[in-house]
Amino acid sequence: MAASRREIVPDFSAYPDLVVIYLGMRVRTLYGIKTLLGFGPRIARVGAARPAGLLHYENNIIFSLRPLHVGMRWYWRDMDSMVAWAKSEPHRQWWTDFVRDTRGVGIWHETYHMRGGMEAIYNDVTKPVGFAAFLPMREARGSLAARHRAHASPNLEDLPSQNVPDPSP
Repeated sequence: MAASRREIVPDFSAYPDLVVIYLGMRVRTLYGIKTLLGFGPRIARVGAARPAGLLHYENNIIFSLRPLHVGMRWYWRDMDSMVAWAKSEPHRQWWTDFVRDTRGVGIWHETYHMRGGMEAIYNDVTKPVGFAAFLPMREARGSLAARHRAHASPNLEDLPSQNVPDPSP
């Protein structure tokens, strides 16, 4: 007897400006374990508080155990919501502190926009991950939003009006 299975697909039409961001933290030194363990509960509280525009979040993604490398995936209604949160407390202070002292970890993020733009930054990440594993890298310039805008399309004509699976053969 064949097992029944049900395939479902998302309908993106209500979120034409959806942005998905992956964030990662890789431990580089013994002190980095303390940094990672201290940061986890703080970011979990922020996600649970549902800042304006945050649609869904998934924390505790394990990329590797050795070296310890964990991350999260957050879904934002639009780039403006994500950037507003990034410029607000506590994120603004976390970023300022991290730029001053990485405290034994490397951090990175990659953003993917429904309109086709992508953006990433890798800070003190010694082993390439994500885009850095196959794309040429250069010094970071400008803000996250400016880097993202450089690759996003303002045209919605290419977006599907609905997401319906292809008919079965």
